[in-house]
Amino acid sequence: MPVVATERYGSLESWKYQLKDGVMEREREGGNGGTTRKNIIGVFKAFSSSLSGTLATQASLRGVGVGNQEATVAAATITWLLRDGTGMLGRILFAWLKGNKLDSEAKKWRLVADVLNDIAMFMEILAPNCPTFFTLIVCSAGIFKSIVGVAGGATRAALTLHQARRDNMADISAKDGSQETLVNLAGLLVSLILIPLVTDNPLLTFVLFFLFTILHLFANYKAVRSVVMETLNEARLAIVLHQYLRDGRVLGPLEANHKEPVFWEFRRTVPIKLGVRLGELVYTSEDLNLAMKNNHKPFLIGVKRGSVCVCLGTDASVCDEIRAVCQAVCLCTVLHPVSPLEGALKQLSMSHSNNHWELVHESHKLMDQIFQPFLKALEVAGWQTSRTLLDWNEWRVEWKKSS
Repeated sequence: MPVVATERYGSLESWKYQLKDGVMEREREGGNGGTTRKNIIGVFKAFSSSLSGTLATQASLRGVGVGNQEATVAAATITWLLRDGTGMLGRILFAWLKGNKLDSEAKKWRLVADVLNDIAMFMEILAPNCPTFFTLIVCSAGIFKSIVGVAGGATRAALTLHQARRDNMADISAKDGSQETLVNLAGLLVSLILIPLVTDNPLLTFVLFFLFTILHLFANYKAVRSVVMETLNEARLAIVLHQYLRDGRVLGPLEANHKEPVFWEFRRTVPIKLGVRLGELVYTSEDLNLAMKNNHKPFLIGVKRGSVCVCLGTDASVCDEIRAVCQAVCLCTVLHPVSPLEGALKQLSMSHSNNHWELVHESHKLMDQIFQPFLKALEVAGWQTSRTLLDWNEWRVEWKKSS
């Protein structure tokens, strides 16, 4: 039967209309199993975290003296205030130090937030068993939880923005919050059964906590892995560019996201500093002339103090930003290859001796050859090139050629 029309409801399910004896029949075509799977994983993640939080709260209350006739209200209040105060300081410091990383590395920080949350709850459960260090332990847990609050809230906003396909971020946030509230309500009902069992039974408390933590971390890892973002950050752009230089193929968002690391890698690499001050790249008029050689784009790039530094001009476009990062990735790969170089990168590595400026000049020529075809291939593959999640600092530079 010929299909005359199709329709879908969001990304959950689709239907098709077929003609049969002049009558249109509606038949389900399929559903998005990936979306359903993400929702199930999210339910398990929130449920296990809610139960672990109940165990941690019960331990904290026992630690400050609830049920202990010798405990004083003043001592408990001071402990609580110290915990809250250190948490506030931790929140301020973390937002200042790492706030600019939460957009570009949302997956990593989402995972880190949940790991730190589990560590903080473990410390709260452990604290009553170490009365001498109780205040120190709960204050440390408060710092971890403050980081969780900043990183978790910020990355949730970034991921919600990604999921708002129809610019309906408020709707998505409301429904996500309602789903989490429902799961937490179910966790609350189960907690009413658990609390009498774990009271005065530290061994059972730890056993249940570790079971819930394993479930929580596994569900969170699967949830982060299932996110497919079409915007380019440094890691995804590097993965796609290396594949393109290797065989001319541009990976789509699904393939690149599956290859993107969600844990920090501790191997030695050449750092990339985006949007630096001019003084970090150029020391003399000769350096400025060398930085502008073979370069007609609104950015300056060079290698200084073991890092690839990029100064961005005030009139740079998003495409210029993508090109600058592509060039920086090529330079990093040549300066410290983690595997044998192939193709264009191998030729680039052979074009210089120990002179980093010669390498930069040759990389300008390489970008002139490959960037426009690469940019068009990105758009065809489904990547967004109108906006990025590249980690640029706020410095912008206007320069003139030195005499």
